[in-house]
Amino acid sequence: MGARILIVEDEEALTLLLRYNLEAEGYEVGAVARGDDADSRLKEDVPDLVILDWMLPGLSGIEICRRLRARAETRTLPIIMLTARGEESERIRGLGTGADDYIVKPFSVPELVARVGALLRRASPERMANQLNYGDIELDREKKRVSRAGRPIELGPTEFRLLEFLLERPGRVFSRAQLLDGVWGSDVYIDDRTVDVHVGRLRKALNHGSAADPIRTVRGSGYALDDRFGRTA
Repeated sequence: MGARILIVEDEEALTLLLRYNLEAEGYEVGAVARGDDADSRLKEDVPDLVILDWMLPGLSGIEICRRLRARAETRTLPIIMLTARGEESERIRGLGTGADDYIVKPFSVPELVARVGALLRRASPERMANQLNYGDIELDREKKRVSRAGRPIELGPTEFRLLEFLLERPGRVFSRAQLLDGVWGSDVYIDDRTVDVHVGRLRKALNHGSAADPIRTVRGSGYALDDRFGRTA
C-alpha cells in the first residue's frame, strides 16, 4: 500500500482536488475539516505525512503543528503547511513552528504532489524502495515476489499487501481495524475477523518447517512484525 496521508483542510473543493491527485499517485488519503477533530485523530492514528492548512475552525494549523512536535510519536512526522499568507515573516513562522515545507495558495497541485513524494523519501526511504528486507524475508514490490531464506513464497494478493504493510513498519503493533484500513482500505466493509484469517494464511506460507514466526500476536491489541525476529534472523 502507498503511504498514508492526512489532509487537514476546511475548503471542501481543495480537499477533493488534493485527494483525487494523491490517490492517483497510489497514496491512501484521509481528510479532516476541523483543527480540533484533526488533533484528536492524530492522537489515535499517526499517518505518514500531514498536509495542514494554517487557518482552520476549532484549532489553527500552527497550534496543531506545535502539538505534533511536542509529542514523541509525532515529533518527526512530515508536515506540509498550506496557507494564503505569502509574506516572508509568515513563512518563517510556519517553518519555525515545525513544518517541513510551506506552500502558498493558490499553488500547483503537481508541485505539491512532488513535494509530498520528496518529503516521504527523506522521512521513510524504505517506503519508496522496490525491495523490502527484514531478517531473512525479502519482498520485491515491482516483481510481486516474496522469498524467505532464498526460498520462494507463494502469496495471494491480500497476503502480499498485508506482509508489505507490516514490513514497512516493523515492530509497530496494529489493531485489526488499522490493518483493515491499511490493507483493505477504509471504503471496504468487512468483518475484523477477516484479518485473523489472512494473518493465519500469511503465517502458514512464511513459517516453513522450523522457521521462526515473524508475526507477533499482541493479545487485546492486534499484530506486529516482531522486532526481535529482525535482529536475530
